[in-house]
Amino acid sequence: MEYSFYDLLKLLGSLALFLYGMKIMSEGLQKFAGDRLRKILTVMTTNRVTGVLTGMLITALVQSSSATTVMVVSFVNAGLLTLLQSISVIMGANIGTTVTAWIISALGFQVDISAFALPLLAFGIPLLFSQKSSRKSVGEFIFGFSFLFMGLAMLQANAPDLEKNPEMLAFVQNYTDMGFGSVLLFVLIGTVLTMVVQASSATMAITLIMCANGWISFELGAALVLGENIGTTITANLAALTGNTQARRAALAHLVFNVFGVIWVLCLFPFFTGAVSWFVENVMGVTEMSVAVPFKLSAFHTAFNVCNVLVLIWFVRFIERTVCAIIPQKEQDEEYRLRFITGGMLSTSELSILQASKEIHLFAERIQRMFGMVRDLLHTEKDDDFNKLFSRVEKYENISDSMELEIANYLNQVSEGRLSSESKLQIRGMLREVTEIESIGDSCYNLARTINRKRQSSEDFTEGQYQHIHTMMKLVDDALSQMILVVERTEHQQVDVNRSFNLENEINNYRNQLKNQNIVDVNNKEYSYQMGVYYMDIVAECEKLGDYVVNVIEASTDVKEKKSA
Repeated sequence: MEYSFYDLLKLLGSLALFLYGMKIMSEGLQKFAGDRLRKILTVMTTNRVTGVLTGMLITALVQSSSATTVMVVSFVNAGLLTLLQSISVIMGANIGTTVTAWIISALGFQVDISAFALPLLAFGIPLLFSQKSSRKSVGEFIFGFSFLFMGLAMLQANAPDLEKNPEMLAFVQNYTDMGFGSVLLFVLIGTVLTMVVQASSATMAITLIMCANGWISFELGAALVLGENIGTTITANLAALTGNTQARRAALAHLVFNVFGVIWVLCLFPFFTGAVSWFVENVMGVTEMSVAVPFKLSAFHTAFNVCNVLVLIWFVRFIERTVCAIIPQKEQDEEYRLRFITGGMLSTSELSILQASKEIHLFAERIQRMFGMVRDLLHTEKDDDFNKLFSRVEKYENISDSMELEIANYLNQVSEGRLSSESKLQIRGMLREVTEIESIGDSCYNLARTINRKRQSSEDFTEGQYQHIHTMMKLVDDALSQMILVVERTEHQQVDVNRSFNLENEINNYRNQLKNQNIVDVNNKEYSYQMGVYYMDIVAECEKLGDYVVNVIEASTDVKEKKSA
């Protein structure tokens, strides 16, 4: 079999199309179906069992575990699934792929999603050029979905065709008599083979040919199957290359899950293969060698995946902690996710209000972090660093919009329940808190945009202007710190609310002072009029931010007073 440099380029081009499809699909999903799809997926994956069943169902429908795991990674990348939810769905996909194998062997019917990819583009192109943003997002999703599966099909088509050239693997006969060493070697060969041909079903076919030709025994065929289960995780890990930290963790969880499974099965390998052989020969009544080996391999594949899920479903959180330790969260990669409010059924009214209160405190901390980024932005000189930091501020602005919406929706749901009049007033105050905190986020973004506009001009602030901006921002940061203390305080904690009002007065007075000084400085040609505009935009936005902080303090104080009343 010849494999030229041109063939390699085609393989790399297929990979590029696959990764681009993953990126576009995630972005389209995020823009269009974010909240609705998140609710559907949350209901479908409320616990480990429903998550596993969801993974099985999707894989049985699309008849490809690779397709399912790639979609799961894209959902995690778009923030629609948590890492914990994704692990149980991936477990279900592993069982679902064995169902697919039995369907194909029994009915000879296989769904090829890539066949629908090209016709789908015909529906996607009018939507892509639509003026309406929601339709445009659907068009992006369709294009991403099509490119993803076209890329996946082309990856498999352009990989070395070992299935039609099994004689290339005849050399393995020389390594079949090394005892348990042969088993480990064949696990490794199965892993590498699946990574190369990019399809576990193709590797399974190669394994069956090798067993049918008598090159290897059923036990070594089973070892190849174990290797295939590790190798098949390469597709999801390739898809996660363009994803965020959580997407890479989800793909790694697939690998960790399968590797753990292979390790414990290897420890019991003689007993496990013996049990499968006994079942096929005595229970299923298949004894003819040419028929028995394919049945044994299919049964082994099914038994391995089902047992692996039954064993490791109790260690989902351990797998989550393992992948989080291996891939730590990058600071700039922080993703939006409510921590205390979860989907599904509401708790009791009091507990629901407490959860919302904790989430509001987290929201306030996140907004202060956003303001810290704006302060750093003022002195970031390198273009790459500035653009990265500005993108983070933009991401936090989107996060703050989403958090406001989700917390407000949750509080509205809680308010529909049976509540005391005090609790209803408390929820009203909390809704105001959330709105004002989101307004602080808007102010932070406006500050970042002003700094960005100033940077694009040829001039810079004077030393005096920088000093005044630092003083103003320090006052605002102190006000934000005080706001967080007020939002966090419990009935037993005392926080001096007057300090917040004093800081607001200081900010207002300093703004007035700088406003008057700015007129004098521009007239004295200390700096240009344009620099004066940027300077006063920053100062005025900081003062406006201070007003929002006071609004949060007032709303929070009302909430605490109503609670203690």
